Amino acid sequence: MLKVGLTGGIGSGKSSVARRLAERGALVIDADAIAREVVEPGTPALAEIVAEFGEQVLTPDGALDRPRLGETVFADEAKLARLNAIVHPRVGERTRELTERAGEGTIVVYDVPLLVENGLADLYDVVVVVDTPVETQVERVVANRGMPEEQVRARIRAQADREERRSVADIVVDNSGSEQDLDARVAEVWAELQRRAAK
Repeated sequence: MLKVGLTGGIGSGKSSVARRLAERGALVIDADAIAREVVEPGTPALAEIVAEFGEQVLTPDGALDRPRLGETVFADEAKLARLNAIVHPRVGERTRELTERAGEGTIVVYDVPLLVENGLADLYDVVVVVDTPVETQVERVVANRGMPEEQVRARIRAQADREERRSVADIVVDNSGSEQDLDARVAEVWAELQRRAAK
C-alpha cells in the first residue's frame, strides 16, 4: 500500500486532482468528508457536541449547524480544543477503518487540506502538492463559491504559502493551465505513483 498525502490551498484544484486520481483507481480518503460523516444526526459525536455546546448548534431538522458552531468555537480557543477532542479521534478511527480495507497494492490518497500547516508530511510515503498562483486561486474561489475577494485572500494568508507547501512536496501538480493540462499532469502523476507502489 502506498500512502499519498494530497494537499493544496483554497482554490488550487486539489479536489479536481483527487477526483481524477479516484477515477484512475486510487482509494481517496477525504478528511473533510469524514469530519462531516462522524457528526451526522444520530451519531455519538453529534450528541457529545450538543451536550458540550447546547441545542443552539443544531438546525431545525436536527443536523449540525456548522456556521453557528463555527461562530462559537473560532472565537474561543478552549472551545475549539473541546470540539477537536470530540471530532478528531473519530476522524482518525474512521480513516484507519477505511485504510485497513484497502488491498495490498492499493494507492491510498489522503485529501488533507492542512497537511503542511499541521506538520503531517511525515505520515505519508509521498506528498503531492497542487500548486496554483495566488491570483488564480482568488479568481476561482470568487467565481465558483461566490466568496468575497477579501475573504478569499484572508483564507489564503491563513494557510501555508506556496513555497512552504512546495518545500514538503515529493510531486508538484501545476494547476495554472487548462483542464486538459491538468488531465495530462495527473496521468503522469498516476504513472509515478504506480511505479512507487510497485517497488
